[in-house]
Amino acid sequence: MTKIGAQDRCPCLSGDQYASCCGRFHSGGAEAATAEQLMRSRYTAFVLLDRDYLLRTWHPDTAPGNLQLDPEMQWRRLDIAATSGGGPFDTAGTVEFKAHYRHTGERGVLHEASRFVRSDGRWFYVDGDILD
Repeated sequence: MTKIGAQDRCPCLSGDQYASCCGRFHSGGAEAATAEQLMRSRYTAFVLLDRDYLLRTWHPDTAPGNLQLDPEMQWRRLDIAATSGGGPFDTAGTVEFKAHYRHTGERGVLHEASRFVRSDGRWFYVDGDILD
């Protein structure tokens, strides 16, 4: 797993330190209050190759039986393009994002509209549509 210090800037580019941003979700010290927070924390989990967190925050109805993460994938930047719902009092939400990466020397962008639901007070990633 890739390491990041508690005082380092969070990879989700919120501007906050990892410990007070996505780190508190990864450690289990807090739950994401919004779909966007969960999206950011999942992006950071991909950066850190934190398979357990990704599976823990994936809705059980759509979660894969096995998740392989590619250590050659270097996630570089996350841009949140839009959100719909997904607030502290909502039960569903969508987050559109662009995740910039480098893989085997090639640059790319994953542009997705991700769907989230809140169940028993916790947000879960359901699925997403890849956008052009």
